[in-house]
Amino acid sequence: MERTSPTVNVHDYLNQPLTIGNRTIENRLTLAPMAVLGNVAHREMIARYGGCGLMFMEMCNARLVPHENRQMSMTFKWRDEELNKLVCQLFGSEPGIMAKAAVRIEQEGFFGVDINFGCSVSAICKKNCGAALLKDPDQALAIVDAVRKAVSIPVFAKFRTGWSPDPGPAVALAKGFENAGADALTFHPRVAPDRRGRAPRWDHIRLVKEAVSIPVFGNGNVFDQEDCRKMIDMTHCDGVALGRIAVVKPWIFSVITKGFVPDEALYQRHLFDFIDCLESHFEAKTALRLFKKSAIYYAANYTYGHAIWTRLIKADHPDQVRENIRKLYELPPELSKSPNMNLML
Repeated sequence: MERTSPTVNVHDYLNQPLTIGNRTIENRLTLAPMAVLGNVAHREMIARYGGCGLMFMEMCNARLVPHENRQMSMTFKWRDEELNKLVCQLFGSEPGIMAKAAVRIEQEGFFGVDINFGCSVSAICKKNCGAALLKDPDQALAIVDAVRKAVSIPVFAKFRTGWSPDPGPAVALAKGFENAGADALTFHPRVAPDRRGRAPRWDHIRLVKEAVSIPVFGNGNVFDQEDCRKMIDMTHCDGVALGRIAVVKPWIFSVITKGFVPDEALYQRHLFDFIDCLESHFEAKTALRLFKKSAIYYAANYTYGHAIWTRLIKADHPDQVRENIRKLYELPPELSKSPNMNLML
């Protein structure tokens, strides 16, 4: 049963350093891996605001990573200055291939490597990757073991409850991941078929945390400092991984760990900076596509977010996006007191 008394000073707790394997992070608030949304431009914007202890890239195909060209790749792409707090997430189903990809990640100088056992998108699961591996614990553990033996950098595993609401298999798997050599876990307490239709079971994070001695990051429906406090208080997790809210409010890490208070002008300024940043990393067509992917989440900041989103994405070129932003803020739209969850699916 959830405790309601404020037993945790969330600011102080999250600002404590945390040792993961043979390395240490400066605070315990991390950017969760997100396909497409966690691109290099988005990470750069978060870094400008500060306050994030560790960032995870969007998932990369382990088969491609050993020979991937970072200048040409859409996903295996980074800024050199972010490597000291950047973890590359891999998806794949074969231990040897995953290990080979992990070696490349270590050679490039990443903080660590993360193994995806959580993606429930059908295209990934049909390849026996992501959450599909939760049905085959022996194979999942073999992957962690192979990666651990191949590299000396920290090894992470991100996983879900499983394919049924019973947390027992997830707890057993957490123990197995630790025994196989994982240095830290990120746990998302939802069943794999449920994308976001039901609330995550935070009490399951507590069960995972109690089962292992390595750090556990809680993930799922954390949108502000109070949510962080509630999750930490209920689960005793070692840190919190933020996903969708980091697209809605890229400055959220600075708000929670540094006390940053954004002014209303920031909302418009961020959009201009973000489209500029996208164009600095991608050609115009790709920059436009990525902006549109993020725009629906950003529109969740507003009372009439759906109308805001529609106005922002009516563009065939980044310059049209800039004009849309200018027109939109001639009469600044009304900010919502809390994010519009209908735009965050």
